[in-house]
Formats: sequence, structure tokens, C-alpha cells
Amino acid sequence: MAKKESSIKSFVLRVDSETMEAIEQWAADEFRSTNGQLQWIINEALRKSGRLKKTRKERVTDDEKD
Repeated sequence: MAKKESSIKSFVLRVDSETMEAIEQWAADEFRSTNGQLQWIINEALRKSGRLKKTRKERVTDDEKD
């Protein structure tokens, strides 16, 4: 089965030094890169707000709760 190709877009993000230090520390605590941590934070926020489609795993988990 062929993998679905996803496109990754780059952009510049400006954050103050205090915020960046907090993100870097959080990333280190979670054994992630700073970029990976930012992607995770954004993904979690989008998922929790209902702005991302649920993955198959999330749908199955939700169905099990019913």
C-alpha cells in the first residue's frame, strides 16, 4: 500500500526569550526536539478544540467509551 504523501510547510515564528526557554525545557523534559515539541503543542491544541479530524485510533477509543 502506498503511503499518503504529506506536505510540510515551514514558517518563521517569533517568540520572546522567556517563552522559548520554557519550550526548550519542556521539549528536553519530554525527550523531543524544540521543533517536535512545538508541533505537538499545536497538534494538541487543534485536536482539543475540535479543529482536526479524529484519527482512526481516537474514533475507536471514543466508540469504546459509549
